[in-house]
Amino acid sequence: MRVLIVEDDPELRGALERRLRGTGFAVDVAADLPDAADRVAVNEYDCLVLDRAVPSGDTIDLLGEMRAGGSTTPALFLTAKDAVADRVAGFEAGGDDYLVKPFAMEELVARVRSLCRRKAAMLPTVVTVGDLTLDSSRAEVRRSGVLLALTNKEMCVLTTLATRVGTVVSRSDLIEHCWDELTDPMSNTVDVHVASLRRKLGRPPLIRTVRGSGYVLEAPR
Repeated sequence: MRVLIVEDDPELRGALERRLRGTGFAVDVAADLPDAADRVAVNEYDCLVLDRAVPSGDTIDLLGEMRAGGSTTPALFLTAKDAVADRVAGFEAGGDDYLVKPFAMEELVARVRSLCRRKAAMLPTVVTVGDLTLDSSRAEVRRSGVLLALTNKEMCVLTTLATRVGTVVSRSDLIEHCWDELTDPMSNTVDVHVASLRRKLGRPPLIRTVRGSGYVLEAPR
């Protein structure tokens, strides 16, 4: 799951980035509105964490523009503005949650995870491919009824492939959904994780490599 943090305080921004990364999220960060606008224009996120007041303006305006353009990406406003009017304004602009500073980091992580699940809920809860079953609501994967132990990244890769069963998913798409901007697109990290995922899924193989294009999840032929 990929998250964008828009926060101008470098200390808090760094703490948020470290904590979310440490719990399995891919994280991008921005310190102002122009940078944030550039990132949401080229990347697909599972959740936005938006500080209301940044030097270049109010992120409520950015989210309003995104909603007007059809974006449904869940957003959590993180701010010191705790007046009822401020909260109402955030929700009316399309915000999904509102957390007032100071806050407990554990609560923020839980709320971000909940918002990411809300986006995932727009997809089928259970996907079946041959004898493989992926239950996104429980974050469980079973093959022939046997529960498989997958890492967060392996689960993300499999979920991304499962949302497009029978369709080729490019390496760049996998990086966009499961990693962040710190990942070198020329590295072999995707190939390494796909290889590990294949081993855990067992035989007959369910993930096929389409040379020069990417990977496809499909039932055994």
